[in-house]
Amino acid sequence: MQYTGKMVTQTTHKSRTTHTWQVWALYIVLTANLSEEQTLKKACPSCDATQLCNCSSMGLDFIPPGLTDKITVLNLAHNRIKHIQSQDLQQAVNLRALLLQSNIISSIDDDSFSSLGKLEILDLSNNSLAYLSPVWFEQLFSLQHLHLQGNTYWELGESSPFSGLRNLSSLHLGNPWFSTIRQRNFEGIEVLQKLWIEGGNLSQYEAGSLRPIKRINHMIINLRNATVFSAVLMDLLYSVTWLEVREIKLEIEKKSFVQNSTLPFRLQKFTFKDAFFTDQYVTRILLLLKEITSLQELEAIDCVLEGKGAWDTTEIKRSGESFVETISIINIMIPNFHLFFDLEGMESQINKLKSLTIASSKVFMVPCNLAKHFSSLLYLDFHDNLLVNNRLDETICKNAWPSLQTLNLSQNSLKSLRQTANSINRLHKLISLDISQNNFGEIPDVCTWPKTLKYLNLSSTQIPKLTTCIPQTLEVLDVSANNLREFGLLLPLLRELYLARNQLKTLPGAAPLPNLVAMSVRRNNLNGFSREEFESFKKMELLDASDNNFICSCEFLSFVNHQARIAQVLVGWPEQYLCDSPLAVRGAQVGAVQLSLMECHRSLVVSLICSLVFLVILILVAVGYKYHAVWYLRMTWAWLRAKRKPKRAPAKDICYDAFVSYSENDSDWVENTMVRELEQACPPFRLCLHKRDFVPGKWIVDNIIDSIEKSHKTLFVLSEHFVQSEWCKYELDFSHFRLFDENNDAVILVLLEPIQSKEIPKRFCKLRKIMNTKTYLEWPLEEEQQKMFWGNLKCALQS
Repeated sequence: MQYTGKMVTQTTHKSRTTHTWQVWALYIVLTANLSEEQTLKKACPSCDATQLCNCSSMGLDFIPPGLTDKITVLNLAHNRIKHIQSQDLQQAVNLRALLLQSNIISSIDDDSFSSLGKLEILDLSNNSLAYLSPVWFEQLFSLQHLHLQGNTYWELGESSPFSGLRNLSSLHLGNPWFSTIRQRNFEGIEVLQKLWIEGGNLSQYEAGSLRPIKRINHMIINLRNATVFSAVLMDLLYSVTWLEVREIKLEIEKKSFVQNSTLPFRLQKFTFKDAFFTDQYVTRILLLLKEITSLQELEAIDCVLEGKGAWDTTEIKRSGESFVETISIINIMIPNFHLFFDLEGMESQINKLKSLTIASSKVFMVPCNLAKHFSSLLYLDFHDNLLVNNRLDETICKNAWPSLQTLNLSQNSLKSLRQTANSINRLHKLISLDISQNNFGEIPDVCTWPKTLKYLNLSSTQIPKLTTCIPQTLEVLDVSANNLREFGLLLPLLRELYLARNQLKTLPGAAPLPNLVAMSVRRNNLNGFSREEFESFKKMELLDASDNNFICSCEFLSFVNHQARIAQVLVGWPEQYLCDSPLAVRGAQVGAVQLSLMECHRSLVVSLICSLVFLVILILVAVGYKYHAVWYLRMTWAWLRAKRKPKRAPAKDICYDAFVSYSENDSDWVENTMVRELEQACPPFRLCLHKRDFVPGKWIVDNIIDSIEKSHKTLFVLSEHFVQSEWCKYELDFSHFRLFDENNDAVILVLLEPIQSKEIPKRFCKLRKIMNTKTYLEWPLEEEQQKMFWGNLKCALQS
């Protein structure tokens, strides 16, 4: 048992030791990963938990550690990386694009890209790679785009570096030192969309080197060596659809391009770019290219022609007709263009031509005799040249360009729209005409156009208005950028109308344009458009009204927010439709603006407020009339005036012993009992009664004030009638205020009948106060007590 226990103890100890080492190992791994992630975040902050890792132009001289399988795009361009190691990209197994251009990479470990089986784009251009190793690309099964140009390698090696790239779509290679291409260099590549070889110094080309590639859609090559050019061209006749030759400056050998070649060829388009020609070179190249029977399109871009057009037209004519249907000459420089020949003798080479573009090349005319032989030409583009109206009349002479359907004369020097129309009228099959960016300046009332004309571009021609010079046969009209202020033409067949960059304030009327499907009025002076204007275009499918200064009125906002077709019809909605006013919403999207009730119904709200104010005033007037507010105002004014007078009148002005204030209902007692008793006493008292002593015609309040001021005392005869009477309510308020403000001792209160102070109205607040604090006289009903009453009253009047 002791032995068994010892064994169990040892086993337990070993188990704990093993577990401890596992924990330490896991800790070390996690710490290392954390350290790498922190290093990556420090070196390239954008790599933190994102799929796109942009570390370009950060001065890195190494690939930062810590790259994970989350990253799909890694941009390390424009740094100072010299070497790519095996472990640098080992964890980035989901990388789709790796951009390493413009570093100083000179070496790459053989298995550096071995884990990048999903990589689709690899850019190693503009580095310092002196050779290309096939091992680098062996595991890049998904690679589609490979850029290797701008390095220092001078050859591709004995075998093909690209044999394992079965999905390669585009390949760009070569540099100023690239000089040799061998037969096996392109094995393994069968189809390319684009192949670009920078071979300006290419001097050795083994015949058949490019033939393993069965199909190339577009190939660009820089060449100067005549022998190499001929060999390359012969290899490409069966595989390339579009061949673009750049910066070529050579004399073509007189031997045929296609000797010992069998049909059919694949080459359909041939482009010369940045090339240099002489008259002799043009003659030779035309003869050689005519041998390529599959060639349909010939193009020359940014080239120089050192000559006068003295081509060997006899030899060219003897070689037979040309198969080319499309010729494009763009920005060709002819130093002596004013001495250029009229190309007489080239008629046989142009009668099958269907499309001709001569742009930005200082063309000022085409001889009438030559123009008549373009019998099959359908498309003619002379934009950005030096055509004037007189030369245009000769260029489009009678029977010239008999089949022409599309003509572009934009950016020339045409000045007269009438003369231009007369010249164009000779083109009886013309459908589309572009004469934009000519400075016509004015437009006649009537013009003569071909009856077949359907498309007309008059944009940027400085015409101030539109007249019936515009033909009614049009289906498409562009009059953009002409500062037009209105559009009112009748064009019953028009389907598309372009009015951008004008000064229109409203949409054109729909009635003259019944078939309009699309219209552009962007960058005008539109403040908005109504539901009626919008819905009047019954067939409208697209309307571009963007970049206008919209007034976001309630009507306009209500329309755009409740019109279901707005989003389908308006081009650029809602991003390019912004409010210009009101100021509070300037710059906001029209579709996002919500105005308040006050802003939307201002006139209604103002009318409602005015009505309420009028109603309140009317109510106040009615209430004031009913409760005699005018009396209160007048009494207040009288009170204010009385306040300014001295507190006591001089003794000489005292005329009465007492002013008597009483209710009309108590007049019988006052006039027949109290007046007789006091005025017939010995000595008699002089009393002031309103019925007897007020001045006729004088305002009653003024009478009251004067009477109180001329009386030694004021006698109030109180009763239920007194506190409820209209007289006291309207006329005696002032006397109360006046009396109580001056001297409470001048007041004598006589109660005809018992009355509680709480029954006195609140407006007689000082009267109530006096009744609570002063002694008053009560009229007794018993005759034996009345003598005492009169005695007390007389004593009060004499005090």
